[in-house]
Amino acid sequence: MAKKNDPVHKSGSNLISWIVFLFSISIVVISFVSVIFPALILASDTVKIPGIDPVTPDPYETGVWSGGVIVSNIIIFALGFLYFKNRLPNFLSSIFKKIFSFEISKKYAFIVLLVLLIIYTAASVGELLKEETLKDYQGVKDRLETWSPDQITNFEPHVKYFFLKSSMVLFGNYKVIPLLASISLLITTYFLTKTITNKRFAGIISVVILMQSSVFLTYDTSVTYDNFWILFYLVSLYAAYRFWPLSPISYLVSIFSKALTAVFLPMSIYFILRSNISKRQKMITVGIVVGIILVGGVAAVGKSSGEATQEEFNSKEFWMGFVSFANQLRFDGLIILFMIPLIIGLFIVSRHGVKHGESMMLFISGMLLIAPILTGFTNQTNQPYRFVPLVVFFAIGVGVLLSDRSNKSPH
Repeated sequence: MAKKNDPVHKSGSNLISWIVFLFSISIVVISFVSVIFPALILASDTVKIPGIDPVTPDPYETGVWSGGVIVSNIIIFALGFLYFKNRLPNFLSSIFKKIFSFEISKKYAFIVLLVLLIIYTAASVGELLKEETLKDYQGVKDRLETWSPDQITNFEPHVKYFFLKSSMVLFGNYKVIPLLASISLLITTYFLTKTITNKRFAGIISVVILMQSSVFLTYDTSVTYDNFWILFYLVSLYAAYRFWPLSPISYLVSIFSKALTAVFLPMSIYFILRSNISKRQKMITVGIVVGIILVGGVAAVGKSSGEATQEEFNSKEFWMGFVSFANQLRFDGLIILFMIPLIIGLFIVSRHGVKHGESMMLFISGMLLIAPILTGFTNQTNQPYRFVPLVVFFAIGVGVLLSDRSNKSPH
């Protein structure tokens, strides 16, 4: 059996890194085609509006973010190249080194995180008094009025219904527990990032990035499109490190919050296998998770879930799924401008021994690929709230760039 420092082991690890990177950067680049040229993928479609002559969009007309993406990527890649070649001015090189090595104590991390959560809560609490205006809200509200625990006999998002119903019973408002779930999502993002990077500062950065996301802030108190599903999924990843028997349970709960998390299985398996836990824990956790999907996966993605109806593969709709990224994250400038540099950066740190650089590449590209899979294989349309997991893993991915490679941290 090859040891970790054997050439055979290193060669295999390098090959995995390259495969994950090439897959991830391919998905990201395809998604960015519509950021640079919004009409290129849809170029053959003629827009027909009553009373107006039919119009065929110019496939090479650039989008509003195209200039920013090109300029920001050129600047970042130029700075990165000069940094690794030791050709940056000393003051800039020193700034970069301080950022990557900077860490804060437990006390200050707690204070900063608490302040961030207070700011977020204060800014969001006003939304509790506003009636939701999303199109599907009335349908969810009607279902909640008739739902009770004794109805848990079919595959519906009963976890979602339970928490929403509890919110109304306890607080007289459906939005209170969804807000608490979003606060919990921020906290879980911090602890997961801190755990896999061994740096509290990385966790704080991930929370700040998630807090500023337009998509996250749009749905953080939503009754219709709540964050329960991504919260429990993230908890399942964190539990793989801290209390592994809870990991498959939390993953199952996430599926009963929203069946879409069932298709996250390959990403979960890869994350667990690349985690710094014992082989026994990895095998047991993966085995239980796979067992859950084998037993309940068909129901999770089938007609009984109420989420989607399977249909024949439609290649046109599949490629149209890639367009949704540019359209639905158009207000998340940070993600649009820095997604490609982040993937490159994650590949670089993965080559330097940060295993979860690969995991985050896979999570990001996997979340992007879900959109075309849904449109190509089911009757579903892509909604912006489904990109909340992408934003979460983008935020964690930035934290992973700051990973502590010495496995030491201040007390």
